[in-house]
Amino acid sequence: MPIFAVAKFERFFRAAAHLDVDKNDLKRYSDFMVRKLHDLLLLGQITAEANLRDVVAPHDLPITKGLQECIHAFRKMDEDIELAPILSRLAVYPPLDRVLSKETEERLPHVIGGLSLALARVIAIVDPDVRNPQTAHWERAFKILDELI
Repeated sequence: MPIFAVAKFERFFRAAAHLDVDKNDLKRYSDFMVRKLHDLLLLGQITAEANLRDVVAPHDLPITKGLQECIHAFRKMDEDIELAPILSRLAVYPPLDRVLSKETEERLPHVIGGLSLALARVIAIVDPDVRNPQTAHWERAFKILDELI
C-alpha cells in the first residue's frame, strides 16, 4: 500500500475511534473488508434472485440501520480524509451469478467505509482504553461483526 494511503488510513482510524494503526493492521483490516464485502454481495445476489432480477441493486444489499448510519458518518468524515478512492481498490469480489448495477458498484467504497467505521467503533467499545489495537483486539472485533453482518 502506498505511503500516502497508509497515512490516510491512520488518519481515518484516529478520527473514527482514536486508534493508532500500523501497516500490519492495515493488511488484517483489508483482508477482513474484502471478506465482508463478499458476504454482503452474496446476500444481495440471493435477494436479487428471489425477486427474479439478474442485477443486484443497492437495496438488495443487507444494510442494517446501524451500518447505514456508519455509511452516512463515513461520508461526512471522508470529505476531509478522502479515503473513498482508496477504498474503491478494496471493492474487489469474485464473479457472482448476478451482475451488480452501476449504482451498486459506485456505492461499494462507501459501504466499505461504513464497515470500516463500524469496525473501529467496535474495537473502541470492546476496549475503551486501547489506542494501539493488537491482534486480539482485531480478532474480537472481526468476530463481533461476523455475527452481526
